[in-house]
Amino acid sequence: MTTLAWTRRRADELIGAHLERWSFDFDHARTRVGCCHYGDRRITLSRHLVLYLTAPEVDQALLHEIAHALVGAKAGHGPAWRKQAARLGYTGRRTIPVPDARRQARWAARCPRGHEYLRHRRPSGKAYCSICAKAGEWHLLRFEDRR
Repeated sequence: MTTLAWTRRRADELIGAHLERWSFDFDHARTRVGCCHYGDRRITLSRHLVLYLTAPEVDQALLHEIAHALVGAKAGHGPAWRKQAARLGYTGRRTIPVPDARRQARWAARCPRGHEYLRHRRPSGKAYCSICAKAGEWHLLRFEDRR
């Protein structure tokens, strides 16, 4: 597993090697590892999720975002992005699964059939079990604070 200090040093190294006038920072995301902020030329990684990653996974997340920065916002995960990502040495999938991160979710609900839903933010409106809804059953979810 990695530390925030190591991740910051590694991000500065990789960004410095591939991009000009871009910076790095941590964000508070809990469901995605990284993000490329084109407007302010900044790459961020989740301060919560990087702690679950190995050093090679941090490198892959950074290379993923650097590839986005190099090809621009309109490229998405299309051919130009894939080609650039491969040139950089990106070998991972589009996302890195971090299963333990979901367990940190503050809000939880379970439908009568046992389907579990976890949320990091308190749901603002009514929510129904999407799995049961496909079978025509509408079970209202009641989220409880797990803290």
